[in-house]
Amino acid sequence: EEAAAAAALAEVADVEIDGDGVFKYVLVRVRAAGGPGKDVVRGHGWAEYHADLYERTAEELARQGLGCECLGGGRLAHRPEERRIHVYGYSVGFGRADHSVTTEKLKAEYPDYEITWADEGY
Repeated sequence: EEAAAAAALAEVADVEIDGDGVFKYVLVRVRAAGGPGKDVVRGHGWAEYHADLYERTAEELARQGLGCECLGGGRLAHRPEERRIHVYGYSVGFGRADHSVTTEKLKAEYPDYEITWADEGY
């Protein structure tokens, strides 16, 4: 049971974001039952609200037997032609994510990018 949960957790992508544009994102802590957790970034332009992103993520994770909680949100400005992502802003509903955590996750996913963050802005 625990091994299966840990395996499911390992399958969850650390970062899933749109390839271009400015869009909302959430930082989500994913947990296997009674086990360890990890933080993941989800950001998509289709989401009108941060809650839309979180609810869809939670549904996907629940189908894999994983729980989660939202640690906060913000915005991403992804400029692939400049190889840049800027992390900023906050979520009215969930508060501001720790953008430094998000930045580290993005750096691992996009090692050849310049990734910056700021607490300013909405």
